[in-house]
Amino acid sequence: MSLFIITGVPGTGKTSLCRALMGQFPFGLHLPVDDLREWVVSGIAHPVPEFTPETQRQFDLARESAGQTAESYHRAGFAVAIDDVLGPADAAAFHLSEPPTKILLWAELDVILERNCLRQNKHFDPLTLEPVIRMLHASQDVEEFRRHGWKVVDTTRLTLEETVQAVLQATKNVD
Repeated sequence: MSLFIITGVPGTGKTSLCRALMGQFPFGLHLPVDDLREWVVSGIAHPVPEFTPETQRQFDLARESAGQTAESYHRAGFAVAIDDVLGPADAAAFHLSEPPTKILLWAELDVILERNCLRQNKHFDPLTLEPVIRMLHASQDVEEFRRHGWKVVDTTRLTLEETVQAVLQATKNVD
């Protein structure tokens, strides 16, 4: 299966993983939902400091667009990895016609916070995410993700290459 949804708390390595994972295929596309949201030029509703109904509407639009784009590229022979912060039941928001491999990246909180401090791929100070990371990590029910069909990969002590291999192995276990 070469259609993935990768989720996890900010700082678990979603972006790095998606780029490295898609590099394993002859044709690979990484679709970060945050990038689609950044296309909004006027009226963007950010989730921090307050998650509003307009924020939800814009996330819904970005997820629907990501799903449509994923379908188009996947039909054309591309492996696709959608990257987003999701709850256990949220994969349906992409409206994909075939079931994707759903991967939850998880790591210990201190490791996530350290990774977040080192990030340089954001156009804002990543330290502003620390309270959100703490809240999301504390509320994340890994067993609930498993009940919804997510494969859980603990990235706490894995290199990027080891994480790619763990995801590819999880894919083999799905096929």
